[in-house]
Amino acid sequence: MLPPDRLPRIAVIVNRGGGSAGEADAARLHEAFAVHGIDPEIRIVAPRDLDEVCAAAARREGCDVLVAAGGDGTIGAAAGALAGTGRPLGILPLGTLNHFARDAGIPLDLDAAIAVIAAGHRRRVDVAEVNGRVFVNNSALGLYPEMVRFRDAEQARTGHGKRLAMLRAALRALRSFHRRRLLVSAAGAGLPLRTPLLMVGNNRYRVDLFALGRREALDRGQLCLYAVRARNRLHLLWAGLRGLLGGLDQQRDFLTLCAETIDIASERPALTLSLDGETLTLATPLRYRIRPGDLVIVAPVPEAREG
Repeated sequence: MLPPDRLPRIAVIVNRGGGSAGEADAARLHEAFAVHGIDPEIRIVAPRDLDEVCAAAARREGCDVLVAAGGDGTIGAAAGALAGTGRPLGILPLGTLNHFARDAGIPLDLDAAIAVIAAGHRRRVDVAEVNGRVFVNNSALGLYPEMVRFRDAEQARTGHGKRLAMLRAALRALRSFHRRRLLVSAAGAGLPLRTPLLMVGNNRYRVDLFALGRREALDRGQLCLYAVRARNRLHLLWAGLRGLLGGLDQQRDFLTLCAETIDIASERPALTLSLDGETLTLATPLRYRIRPGDLVIVAPVPEAREG
């Protein structure tokens, strides 16, 4: 903990994204922190440099809090650098969906999020990893990484926003429907399965068809796997329709299991997957594990629960 008479030394890393962040954004952040008497160091970073810059900042002396300003991919990059170090992560949710910030109770309003960082309350949360790569939300195989790849290409080609590009990408991915043949190993048992979409979450999620919903907790110390049971495109579309009408059934529509470690083997030497909405290719088998309490975040004081 900091001495009560010293303000925190804060480094802010801003994801430039498509080039939208610039000097005006840095000035806006300086002004918002100045309200709390804090003069942060602010760096605006290209997406390709995030991992390197976050790793260097996590090792540097003279920094009390590393703040990641961006979406879930930016938060995941910073978390990967900070997990296990004890140095806290502050979050400025500037992305489209901001799943991790929402689940951690971080306000989506910029000034309110900065006020949380200035208040300095810290808590420990879990991170997950696959083949040594850290993620804070979830990892997916199958249709979702294809959708992300198509979305990025659509945005680059047309300049559409992320939501519209993702809708078009989902329709394109559905046209190329196929099921992956996988072997899932957890809790000492192996389970062969064929699925068009599999997700592994950092703790338990409420389930939707093409996305995982909110989490009630970030510190239960478990991975949760969700595999869609649809056998063909028609079944998948029917499940999607029921999802829109609130009729998805987790037992009928998904295979679900939770464990501390999960291994996924494939006949392929490598698989493309998503981590916190960013795609990459990793060699198989994929070895997932939970790292309980390995990340310190700056977050609001949890509300007292009744009872």
